[in-house]
Amino acid sequence: MIVALIGNQNSGKTTVFNQMTGSNQKVGNFPGVTVSKKEATLRGHADFTVVDLPGIYSLSPYSSEEVVTRDFLIDEKPDVILNVIDTTQIERSLYLSIQLIEMNIPMVIALNMMDEMRQHGSHVHLEKLCEYLGVPLVPISASRNEGIRELIDETVRVAKTGQKPAKLDLCSGPAHRAIHAIMSLTEEGAETAGLSSRYAATKLAERDPLIQKRLNLKDNELEAIEQIIALMEDELQTDNLAALANMRYCFIDKTVSASIHKGSGEDLLTQRLDRLLTHRFAAIPIFILLMALVFWVAFGLPGTWLSDQLTDGMGWLTSQIDSALATSGLNTVLHSLIVDGILAGVGSVLSFLPLIALLYLMLSILEDSGYMARVAFVMDSWMRRLGISGAAIVPLIMGFGCSVPAIMATRTLPSKRDRRLTIFLIPFMSCSAKVPIYGAIASVFFPNHAGLAMVLLYLLGIYLAILLGLSLRQRSDSSQASPFIMELPPYRFPSFISVGRNLWEKISDFLRRAFTVILAVTVIIWFLSSFDRHLDFVYSSDDSLLAWLGAVIAPVFKPLGLSDWRIPAALISGFTAKEAVISTLAVMSGATVETLGPTLAAMFTTPSAVAFLVYVLVYTPCVAAVTAARNEFGNWRDTWIMIAFQLLAAWLAAFIAYRIALLWSISSIVATIIIIVILLLPVVLNYRAKHRESRKRAV
Repeated sequence: MIVALIGNQNSGKTTVFNQMTGSNQKVGNFPGVTVSKKEATLRGHADFTVVDLPGIYSLSPYSSEEVVTRDFLIDEKPDVILNVIDTTQIERSLYLSIQLIEMNIPMVIALNMMDEMRQHGSHVHLEKLCEYLGVPLVPISASRNEGIRELIDETVRVAKTGQKPAKLDLCSGPAHRAIHAIMSLTEEGAETAGLSSRYAATKLAERDPLIQKRLNLKDNELEAIEQIIALMEDELQTDNLAALANMRYCFIDKTVSASIHKGSGEDLLTQRLDRLLTHRFAAIPIFILLMALVFWVAFGLPGTWLSDQLTDGMGWLTSQIDSALATSGLNTVLHSLIVDGILAGVGSVLSFLPLIALLYLMLSILEDSGYMARVAFVMDSWMRRLGISGAAIVPLIMGFGCSVPAIMATRTLPSKRDRRLTIFLIPFMSCSAKVPIYGAIASVFFPNHAGLAMVLLYLLGIYLAILLGLSLRQRSDSSQASPFIMELPPYRFPSFISVGRNLWEKISDFLRRAFTVILAVTVIIWFLSSFDRHLDFVYSSDDSLLAWLGAVIAPVFKPLGLSDWRIPAALISGFTAKEAVISTLAVMSGATVETLGPTLAAMFTTPSAVAFLVYVLVYTPCVAAVTAARNEFGNWRDTWIMIAFQLLAAWLAAFIAYRIALLWSISSIVATIIIIVILLLPVVLNYRAKHRESRKRAV
């Protein structure tokens, strides 16, 4: 049996899903977390599948989430709908509930966040609310696992008995009369299409083209329906959508006033914090300071100390295994594979696990507290200047964690144009897979300012994304940018369970990659660096097959100061997984975890290290991210354009960084600023010209 889990964003729907199924899905106080449906088995009921559908606010198919949810309800015909609502925002939540009730599918409403209701001094009269809505209600607090057992039992009971809503006519007035008039015309067609006649009539009153097509209405029927809608609009002196929305909210107001006692304890903390954190001038500086704190904790003294401890431990383990293998008289080739290949490659990546864990821990805390939603709100006006909707900030922020889910999250953007532009920008957000590369190089060449160097790389990626966005904005119609509608959830103390689960997801994903993809790449690189073209074992990687391959492409990187053949070979391995770049350098150099620093110091100069970092920052993301981009683009043409553009942009950016680093002085800094101003001047002038033109049109 199928349970369709539906609710608004930030209603706690995904937390309910995890509690009911034991699934470790991502949970966050952040819009857009659930991009596509997820499935899991209901606890204690192996014959029940819970489907977690995207968070939506209505069943009007304006966004991809709404289309996915509505199509699932109509086509898959679930046995029961479990509607999770935020009781602290019950007026808004019930708008979706009314539309779901109209579908006449067995339904249970979970009144979530009852603990917060009690804290605010509010109270729900369950009997009266149940009487008004005509569906079973279960009060719960998902974050505390309160009422989940009762919710599971009630959901199973309603699904097995097929108990449908007790009443569908929840509204009144002219709009209500128009719906009944349409029902009398289309009842037979709705039944044939497998739809509730009430739901079909409501959607026809909204002039919904998908329902019109599904009912296969004749021209005379469409004309009659149009006349009914026109009469309703004339009587109410408003358009059809506003009339239906007003009808629903009149019912909601009456229901809430009769069944909800609201206390005086408003969420003053949220209001006070928002005055500061969403302030017109203070919001962005505060965001920058918080991000600086996150990076200092992750890449500064705390993260570096933990990373050093793990590096020492890995070095000790490697030396012990090396000694044991040497004593056992193991074959030289196998000895080299284990020590110089697997341990050196995987160990060099694992040593950066503390940095990544701390980064995700800090970001998870900010996400779970509700702050990241404010960042999206604050950044909306800035995103508009790039010609895309403010909603794009959500996948862009996710890009700092991993490009794959960030690219997949673009499907929540309502317009194809916004999705395409955002996918082009996401790779410039430094994903966590690049952290081992940044950390290894920065700790060697900027030991006293490693954290600052990594922050500058992140800022450079953002700056380049802005330049690209402004450039693409000139070549597309920015007026097509979709409106940005999002909810600012109340601030909440981060849940230790939620943050811990989210952190474990990221760490386990990193470990999985380290012992699968990176291990495989490490073994391949070891093989290429240990055998020559005749497949004879070599004792110097300079005579290896990889040296020959690296020498072929080395001239391309020579203008960047990267003349060592091992560097381009390592960059090639980065196409599989970015973490593999450092492990590849370690394997090809025969370095252990402890000797990796001196090896890198001999391989790079300070200017070439700067060029290498910039190239890694910009060049094409891993194969998984490219595949995700291909799936979202829907074609290979845009994907190849993205790959070619990033390879070219990476080379140019690294070349400029190398030349500046060679001439590092006050004059070079001034020259850089002048170049940046010259690059931005046409954009600024173009923007001002468009602004003046728009003001003329307004006048």
